[in-house]
Amino acid sequence: MKLFKQLLVAPAALGLLAPVAANAADLNINGVSKYAADEQVTSISQFADVKPTDWAYQALSNLIERYGCVAGYPNGTFKGAQAMTRFEAAALLNACLDRVTETTDELKKLMTEFQKELAILKGRVDGLDARVGVLEANQFSTTTKLKGIAVMTLGGTSNGSTAQSSITGDRTGVQDHITFNYDVKLNLDTSFTGKDLLRTTLRANNFQNSTFGALGNTALADASNPSNVGTDGVALNRLFYQFPVGNGFTATFGAKVRQDDMLAMWPSAYNADGILDRMTYAGAPGAYSLNLGAGAGLSYKNANGFNISALYVSNGLESGNSATNDDAFTSNAVALGSAEGGIGAASSTTVQIGYAKENWGMAFAYNYLSAASTLALNDLNASYNVQGSNNLGFSAYWQPKKSGIVPSISAGVGTTYYNGGNSSTNIFGVSNGSRTSSWEVALQWNDAFIKGNALGMAYGATQVGGTDPAENAYELFYKFQATDNISVTPAFFWINGGGSAPDQVGGLVKTTFKF
Repeated sequence: MKLFKQLLVAPAALGLLAPVAANAADLNINGVSKYAADEQVTSISQFADVKPTDWAYQALSNLIERYGCVAGYPNGTFKGAQAMTRFEAAALLNACLDRVTETTDELKKLMTEFQKELAILKGRVDGLDARVGVLEANQFSTTTKLKGIAVMTLGGTSNGSTAQSSITGDRTGVQDHITFNYDVKLNLDTSFTGKDLLRTTLRANNFQNSTFGALGNTALADASNPSNVGTDGVALNRLFYQFPVGNGFTATFGAKVRQDDMLAMWPSAYNADGILDRMTYAGAPGAYSLNLGAGAGLSYKNANGFNISALYVSNGLESGNSATNDDAFTSNAVALGSAEGGIGAASSTTVQIGYAKENWGMAFAYNYLSAASTLALNDLNASYNVQGSNNLGFSAYWQPKKSGIVPSISAGVGTTYYNGGNSSTNIFGVSNGSRTSSWEVALQWNDAFIKGNALGMAYGATQVGGTDPAENAYELFYKFQATDNISVTPAFFWINGGGSAPDQVGGLVKTTFKF
């Protein structure tokens, strides 16, 4: 019998010592002696007179199998309905106490034999108690978790010409060269109730004015995604609070929150490792402008997959009263009379209706961008006098339930309609009131060749009106997951500028550390 079972024998036996009505004259002393001396039964099936329908069947079975302290009569019966005499109870208790004595002796022998090991264990426990005390006294927070991501990107392009793009009107301003950049984000996630989230993000990078970070460059890297971070400076990149409201609703507000932080779903499965920034907008950069600033939003989703989001972000509201819009998307501070700080300045208002199941989803989004945001998004000169834009997007994705040769598929289309302005002024060489169209298709193989790795490719295009050549972009990457927290991603891309704009061919190696 195992030691810990033997130690439980005494309580089991004492439970049998209840007052009983029987005369000593009715006791067969020889039977009692035999009862005490017989080997303990090991299974309740050894009792011929105990049936599964008996009310105490389970209790008796537990006493036999767990504690091993039940014996029967010589004829193989238990006689459960018969009253127990004090002599019989004494005999049973004596047999159980013998086992307890055996257990005690064995325990003493074991304690003597393993005395050194027990002393070592005690010392370790005492040491752990002391260390836990120190950690509790000096811990950062009982409610906050720190999550970090550090990205290093080495690469370049073959044709960083200063020629103007026929689609965006931008000038790259970056000559051919190789750069080595970094981007570090520290997320401090705090929860006070277990269901809410206060996110504070600190960010630093040096992509500004480099091959992959110069705003206006068509090869803008995802790791340099526009923010309020200056070169090698540390800045607050996120500060928002999110909490549940009622059944299925989630509310978000913050002084520094991005559009996608408040959406109930993101309608793309192409997310293993972003390379070009232009491929991260689900095919609709106008609808999903990823505006960053002060804002608030409310989203709802139910168990059937239906969801809806409504939100507002203003990157003019966060900066107070200012005569310039040093927006994240602009390469220079542009004088915008309507972009002074306050509600409505450099803002975006978004409504998204979506449906997401286990392995597929789709969403329709409408986003109204104010004049300043529209100008910033396209890096246009203020003299265009654009009075905002209406942006529509439809995106969807499907992914296999098991990784294999079939990839996930993500696709999206978007349209931007520019509002008003001077009739004599053109946008991208096209009269005001025109529109810009965009589309994207992306494939991704999870666990490609090796479990944890990923292979992906994407094609995206942007076109003004229906006559000008479209600006096309292609990217291909393979993410090698070296460890759980380190990945290395080589990637290649080609961008056809459309019209007279030069092509750009480039490559990079992106190393990501998560901690």
